[in-house]
Order: sequence, then structure tokens, then C-alpha cells
Amino acid sequence: MASFDLADLRRRMQGALEVLKREYGGLRTGRASTSLLDPIQVDAYGSQMPLNQVATVSVPEARLITVQVWDKSMTKAVETAIRDGGLGLNPMSDGQLVRVPIPELTEERRKELAKVAHKYAEEARIAVRNVRRDGMDNLKRMEKDGEISEDEHRQNADEVQTLTDAMIKSIGEAMEHKEQEILQV
Repeated sequence: MASFDLADLRRRMQGALEVLKREYGGLRTGRASTSLLDPIQVDAYGSQMPLNQVATVSVPEARLITVQVWDKSMTKAVETAIRDGGLGLNPMSDGQLVRVPIPELTEERRKELAKVAHKYAEEARIAVRNVRRDGMDNLKRMEKDGEISEDEHRQNADEVQTLTDAMIKSIGEAMEHKEQEILQV
């Protein structure tokens, strides 16, 4: 008799929430953060590489990120990748050190970032719903194949729905928190 794996669904849903939190870490709120540059990919040695694989990123001040490039020949590529990264940043290089000042956020930019936060949250909700659908399909298949009874199917389906509701609520709370963080002046 096979058993239904609710822990696997929980782990996969939790993964969607973790991805959301990581993406939110990269959303700029007016304060410098090393995670702000996490999505930046640098054209290095003929391929795209994450910035943290070609340089050391640090935050010496609240409104400044410094990027210490390991290979001097990569400085220009790093500078270009940050400028073209869609984060509204204007890096300046000083030898192998690239300084990235964090400008004040305009009201318009804050609203734009809030929209991006909503988009990330919706992607996370979709991921959670897809995990839910996989779980429900698995339950139907298990009942059809005689591995579980109709009552077990219903009970497990209720647990999956409860788990889904809790994850969707957590995503909503994370989004509200990030939105307040972005919009506060």
C-alpha cells in the first residue's frame, strides 16, 4: 500500500516561498544590499556568469555597494552588466574596484518596484498552485489504482488544500511586508 507524501509537497511549496524571498532580497528599497546584485550576469570568458563568481561584492556604506573584480580585464564587463541589469544603477570603475552608488528612490520608481514585487508574488502563488495540482492529480491516480480509499483521498486532499492556503497566506504576508518597505519614504 503506497502512502501519499505530503512532506514532499510541503518542501516544494516552501521552495517557492524561498525563491520569492530571494527575489525580494534583490529588489532595491533605497538601502544598499549585496543581494541587490544577485541577479546580475556578467559576460565572462565567453559565457554568462553570476557577478559573485567574478568579483567580491560588499556594502561599505548604507548607500554604496563596492564590487572588487578579481580579474582586471573583467572590470568593463562587470560595469556594463550592472548598468544594463535593469536596476537603475550607474556604476563607476576605479581600477579593479567598481563603485555602485544607490540613488534615492523616486516615487515613480517605488511604484514600479511595488509592481515587480506583486509580479514575483504572483509567480510564487502559481508555483504553489502547480504543486497543489500535482498533489491532487497524484491522489486521484492513487485512488483510481486502488492504492488509497476514497476517504483517504478526501482526507489527504483536505490536508493539501490547508497547506496550499497557508503557503498562499505566507506569500501574501511577504508581499505586503516588501511593499511597505518599498513604499515608505
